[in-house]
Amino acid sequence: MADRLTPRAREIVTAARDLLEESGAAHLTMRTLADRLGIKAPSLYKHFPDKQAVEVELVALLLTETAETLEAAEARAPGSLEALAGAYRDHALAHPHLYRLATERPLPRAALPAGLEDRAALPLLRACADDMDLARAVWAFAHGMVILEIHGRFPADADLDAAWKRGLAALHA
Repeated sequence: MADRLTPRAREIVTAARDLLEESGAAHLTMRTLADRLGIKAPSLYKHFPDKQAVEVELVALLLTETAETLEAAEARAPGSLEALAGAYRDHALAHPHLYRLATERPLPRAALPAGLEDRAALPLLRACADDMDLARAVWAFAHGMVILEIHGRFPADADLDAAWKRGLAALHA
């Protein structure tokens, strides 16, 4: 993100993230963002053509953080799906509004930095011995579990750690 944006644009994205994390995507508007920054909304358009462009940078931010999180987990426990899944889950649950913004709509691939999506996927792909289908299945499982947890869809007495362990074992059999 740093190379793509001017210092002021980075400041805007940081404020957008703060607003998103505090209030959710429904409250992220150019007006509320401008208010957060203490400027008039039209001033934002000097840096971003529209709200979608700000959201693209937030998606890029999540993918960058996901890549960093998974790379760190891989360095600690090479080849461990459990370590990758745990790191993925922890990061997503720590940033639920950002996670939802980035994953509950089509990925703006053409607008993202080149190679970023691949970078975020590489630790999982390596843990799956370069089996792309398995990596996609594991990611789908992890995403499904995370998004259901974010939305509070599991019963209060559900042992989610056990469900994660069982699901990963079934996929890695």
